[in-house]
Amino acid sequence: MAEISAADVKRLREKTGAGMMECKNALVASDGDFDKAEKSLKEKGLAALEKRAGRATNEGKIFIKIKDDGTAAIMVELSSETDFVARNPDFIKLGDDITGKALEKGISGINDELSGMVTDLATKIRENMGLKRLCLIKASSNEYLAQYIHGDGNIGIVVKCESDKPEIFKTEEVKSFVFSLALHIAAFNPLFLDRSKVDQNWLKEQEEIFRKQMEQDEKLKGKPENVLNGILQGKVNKYLSEICLLEQGYVKDEKLTVAKAIEECAKKNGAKLAINNYVYYKVGTE
Repeated sequence: MAEISAADVKRLREKTGAGMMECKNALVASDGDFDKAEKSLKEKGLAALEKRAGRATNEGKIFIKIKDDGTAAIMVELSSETDFVARNPDFIKLGDDITGKALEKGISGINDELSGMVTDLATKIRENMGLKRLCLIKASSNEYLAQYIHGDGNIGIVVKCESDKPEIFKTEEVKSFVFSLALHIAAFNPLFLDRSKVDQNWLKEQEEIFRKQMEQDEKLKGKPENVLNGILQGKVNKYLSEICLLEQGYVKDEKLTVAKAIEECAKKNGAKLAINNYVYYKVGTE
């Protein structure tokens, strides 16, 4: 029987996260073959994960990376069972490694390589975790990407803006303004950029909800149809102004809409400026 050294036990523990006795027993069972022992411990870890597969993974973190040249960004949601694991340095490193690899390779969706990275850490920590979402956002030469991660990483935002004079994105004033737009989105979570992005079937459902609410309002009984239609349209318009980003009151000056704040920033810098798109992730939501 091969002699099992303390150094091998220590190395196997560091690689797999298993207990000292588990590592020693695995090495003994494999007659000192390190690779066999590692495989055995990983299989046991996977079996433990299978038992925990039904456990909810509503904790986690959002990770974002933007390319140095500003041409692309990756945002991912990495989930865990507990917030304790979400604060684990190995978990945070995994999130950084996944975003880095996805950005380097231009990966636009979850694949086996990235999922395998998660499984490796999950078997080591022995807690159910997963790569829930991944988004690749690309930017052209006249566009600019900004990011914001809120709190301990429970909310993440990527904003994409466009200008006819992209050099303005090199100024601290404009970079700060676009960052404030990301802050605004984190605070108010708009459902749509503007009314043109609203799904019409979804909007009809909201109109039906308002209509049924009005039917139950005693104050509106007997009102003419044209009056009721006007009230309904008013309710819809108010709701859209609350959920469409460009119509919301700007976080730093609620007297201005976001659209007006963008217009003023553009005018001040002698250029056109617009938000092309944004992505909002919140841990534990879809």
